[in-house]
Amino acid sequence: MTFVKKNGLGILLCAAIAAAATALSGLSIGGFSLNLIGAPVISILAGMIISLAAPKFAKHELVSDGVKFSSKKILQWAVIILGFSLNLGTIAQVGGKSLPVIICTIAISLIVAFVMMKLLKINPKTATLIGVGSSICGGSAIAATAPVIEAEDDDVAQSISVIFLFNILAALIFPTFGHAIGLGTEGFAVFAGTAVNDTSSVTAAASTAESIYGTTGILSAAVTVKLTRTLAIIPITLALAFYRTRKAKKEGGKASGFSFKKVFPWFILYFIGAAVITTVIGLLPESGFTAFYNGTFVKFMTWLAKFFIAMAMGAIGLNTNIVKLVKNGGKPILMGGCCWVAITAMSIGVQLLTGIFYTNI
Repeated sequence: MTFVKKNGLGILLCAAIAAAATALSGLSIGGFSLNLIGAPVISILAGMIISLAAPKFAKHELVSDGVKFSSKKILQWAVIILGFSLNLGTIAQVGGKSLPVIICTIAISLIVAFVMMKLLKINPKTATLIGVGSSICGGSAIAATAPVIEAEDDDVAQSISVIFLFNILAALIFPTFGHAIGLGTEGFAVFAGTAVNDTSSVTAAASTAESIYGTTGILSAAVTVKLTRTLAIIPITLALAFYRTRKAKKEGGKASGFSFKKVFPWFILYFIGAAVITTVIGLLPESGFTAFYNGTFVKFMTWLAKFFIAMAMGAIGLNTNIVKLVKNGGKPILMGGCCWVAITAMSIGVQLLTGIFYTNI
């Protein structure tokens, strides 16, 4: 009862923002589908607008605790629930061929982000979030990484905004670009799955490509490649936790009360557990239960993960200073652009070397 009293109104506020954003993301304006933007981005923008219009509102004692809970804990719950959408067997079978491309694109993005951070003197936490968001899976990767590095809401908002910008560009440009340079259908699926950040934008790009190529199968293959990329959340978050522990020890972490147990991303273990459950059930003989689990249950959990991310983004928007965000946005956008170009070039280059480029599904 104490929890509900302390956090209830703030959580309901974030849920209301997420619900409105989810509804809006299903609409089209002048032929432009808002699903291309996605509920999480709409949600964070709504939170920012509310914060700008009524700056004291999100700080009010009636909602502040619930907003903070949504931006931290519900963000972790979203990552855990996301694990139910991952069948490791299917990913290994279908996504394995794209593994060299995935590894190389992730590596180049992280390297470029690190170099740009040093050159432009960008906040390390913002740079880390942009790097993992660009290289792995947009908002989901940022959601998983933010708690590990203890990123501030402004860092998350900045990185989400940058990822959003290049998601839109990729979804609009890549289908025509891929067809023009001679990508085969399988090649485009790998390209979309590795060079587009967010699932909604991967879906949009792949769907458009199916119309341009006059075939089907690109969408399902691209989403599988994207889900394979999502698994990189595990080593990245663990590596960041170990790095923070090592750094803290060098700086006298024990004296300051720092512990590895405190920074270890325990929610990632639950994420792995959820994926294992889905994988095991996928191996069972077909029955009413397996049909329900692999169909209705997995679809619901995928939707719930996206809704929770939208809730968390709404909370982060409420705690973000939009004026400061715009003022400091130039360097992060430049970094995101460099990561995006590097990933695009690497995806195409590795495909040419591995022979995926011209193949068809």
